[in-house]
Amino acid sequence: MSRVVTVHYTFEEDPEGGFCASASLRPGSIAVGEGETREEAVDDLRAALAALIEVTGVPDELAVEVA
Repeated sequence: MSRVVTVHYTFEEDPEGGFCASASLRPGSIAVGEGETREEAVDDLRAALAALIEVTGVPDELAVEVA
């Protein structure tokens, strides 16, 4: 079964070159992606998140509607 999981991430540019993107699925469960460009770092993060979800499972989600 396929499921879409929305994950917020942070993004940093390394002063010596390259980029890093990281995201937390839950406390203590962090994935990191690196690349020469922003796009490469985000693609690497997607792969890291997919691997992490295989190990830890899909995180619980809660949707809140704000008026």
